[in-house]
Amino acid sequence: MEFEAVIFDCDGTLTDSMPTHFLTWKKVMADAGGEFPEHRFYELAGVPADKVAKIIAAENGIEIDVHAVVEQRELEFDKLAGQVKPFREVIELADQFRSRVPIAVGSGSIRRSVEAQLRGLGILDWFSAVVCAEDTERHKPEPDVFLEAARRMDVAPERCCVYEDGDLGIEAAHRAGMQVVDVRNFSNRNEST
Repeated sequence: MEFEAVIFDCDGTLTDSMPTHFLTWKKVMADAGGEFPEHRFYELAGVPADKVAKIIAAENGIEIDVHAVVEQRELEFDKLAGQVKPFREVIELADQFRSRVPIAVGSGSIRRSVEAQLRGLGILDWFSAVVCAEDTERHKPEPDVFLEAARRMDVAPERCCVYEDGDLGIEAAHRAGMQVVDVRNFSNRNEST
């Protein structure tokens, strides 16, 4: 089926930011007296930071100030955001699509992080809508972030295609009734520079 709009996840799809996010999470959770295994981090891809903090604290059996941990994590990420590289193949696709159809971002991350990355790559103005964790009450694997992006572009969900790198995001796109492309299958996935 031909689509009328494209929605991109940000972290791990447009940007190679996941290793940087992991390092910052690992540090702040260690500072709080807990551990955050790498495999668990990737399992939680697309989950908003406050929920991640609560989940990992519970799994470690520690009490934390969720707001303080999330704020510290964001500050740590801000220090490194300028080093985040693009996934060139996905950026090139976004560039091609934007001349033909509206494109949007649908992310489980907070706006500050998403916009900093997109601004750093010089592509923030490409998107008709940027929908982030603050914009919906429910998050991936719920379809809300993608449905909100479609609504803001005034395109029916079934006419949208989502580019995504996380299992929760792929499930969210399916629940939204959208076509999905798993960017982890791209041949030059590791060529982010």
